[in-house]
Amino acid sequence: MATIYAVGVGPGDPELLTRKAERILRSADVILAPVSNPSEASVALATIREFLDESRQEVIVHQFPMTSDRARLIPAWQEAAALIAARTQAGQDVAFVTIGDPLFYSTFIYLLRILREICPHVPIEIVPGISSVNASAAEAGVPLVEADEKMAVIPATAGMDKIAEALAKFETVVLLKVKPVFGDILELIRQMGRERSTVFVERVGSDRQKVLTDFAEIAAHAPDYLSLMIIRCSC
Repeated sequence: MATIYAVGVGPGDPELLTRKAERILRSADVILAPVSNPSEASVALATIREFLDESRQEVIVHQFPMTSDRARLIPAWQEAAALIAARTQAGQDVAFVTIGDPLFYSTFIYLLRILREICPHVPIEIVPGISSVNASAAEAGVPLVEADEKMAVIPATAGMDKIAEALAKFETVVLLKVKPVFGDILELIRQMGRERSTVFVERVGSDRQKVLTDFAEIAAHAPDYLSLMIIRCSC
């Protein structure tokens, strides 16, 4: 029976793929890669190109709009799920690739719910990947948590009140997708005296990677969409 695979390909460095992920990607009949803007390349697909044989494998790039408007998102999820279901019905193994991990702020979470409804008898296997959080901490050489410390991971778009609350309660706060509210975050960090314990990481694992630890450099930088901040307790 055909199988659906959700493959986490890590933050962008092909060497950070697991051996299991590489094996599945080499053997799958169909590779489906997400992209938010059709004018841009898929980061997930670019990460795994060297493992594919496009003379044998079908590679599909599917757009998932970068929006919170579910009226636009739901049709994109349904269309992708239908593509996957059709290929599996034809007996083909399909691998959906995603940067990071398939169950950590991933588009695949929404596809998973739909696929379980429309093709409940098709096996779905999830292959975990290294998240940008872990990769960024490794590149910066910054511990995420130790001993009895607590950590919160928050999309920066959740709101400044929630970020401030997390900074007050957790020894480590990781902020994802910081670009839209970057200025507000910088001001909050200043107010809470966390300048010396803040790390900024952009495009981790890629040739465009940037790691900044000096707060003045962080404040002067114009962040990319794929960027995050690790804020440690300064006490």
